[in-house]
Amino acid sequence: MIKQDLLDSIIDFWFSAEIARHWFNSTPELDRDIKSRFEAAYHIAVGGELEHWQASPSGCLALILLFDQFPLNMYRGEKESFAAEAMSRDVAFLAITKGFDKKLAEQKKKFVYMPYMHSEDIKDQEMAIELFSKAGFTENLKYARHHHDIVDQFGRFPHRNKILGRLNTAEEEKYLKSEQAFLG
Repeated sequence: MIKQDLLDSIIDFWFSAEIARHWFNSTPELDRDIKSRFEAAYHIAVGGELEHWQASPSGCLALILLFDQFPLNMYRGEKESFAAEAMSRDVAFLAITKGFDKKLAEQKKKFVYMPYMHSEDIKDQEMAIELFSKAGFTENLKYARHHHDIVDQFGRFPHRNKILGRLNTAEEEKYLKSEQAFLG
């Protein structure tokens, strides 16, 4: 598969009606399918071989999906699911700086902003709120505020602690056992 075909296949796959209904409610079958189709592309991208994709809105979007969304599926429950988060924010920042986000359809633009919502840095969380708010994405804004509040309270996402080998604080332990707990 040549690299332009790869870029198109990533976007076409993710934004297909069949996959879109599972964006925030995946299945083990979908996780395996994404891994089977795109794990090699993920490693190529992480290795820097697809940096030239950053020259276009669709290329940035494909990289963000590879670095931010696909690892959450491919490596669910493993520390590798968060390994390329910083790379996804770097590409998102570049895309926003170049105005590429404004050239994308609304559904696609939302995914350019999500790396900020997935960050454990409070400044990134504030950026997520600003981006979703300015774009008028009220449903995403609700989740951005929720993520922000968790990072603001704990300095991180407590539900990641076990996966990343971090110890819970007493406050996090209490939170994770509560009905309000966000478990990822």
